[in-house]
Amino acid sequence: MDNSVYAALAGVLIIWELIGLAVTIFILIAWWKIFVKAGKPGWAAIVPFYNMYCMFEMSFGNGWLFLLCFVPCANVVMLIIMWIKLAQAFGQGAAFGVGLIFLPIVFLPILAFGDAQYYGPA
Repeated sequence: MDNSVYAALAGVLIIWELIGLAVTIFILIAWWKIFVKAGKPGWAAIVPFYNMYCMFEMSFGNGWLFLLCFVPCANVVMLIIMWIKLAQAFGQGAAFGVGLIFLPIVFLPILAFGDAQYYGPA
């Protein structure tokens, strides 16, 4: 291969990385907005472990349940329940929670920038 092929591949990879960075920043802004809607500090969305504590507190009312995410098999079940309860805490149905599980890139911005209000744990 000559250098033009490598240059083209490098260009494609740079564009791919820039798109990934833009999507990451967009999702981070959506999380920030969700945390602010729930009365939590926005910066909590970017702090590891504390963001999980806050998400479980928003959905269950007890943040310490996030420790169950460290238990094998229970972690998958707890996260599925957490997503569904988070949707319900914002006045959405269980179907919206399933959407959060399978298409978070679509449903998180809907939750963040839509007219959904935080009502508290269900």
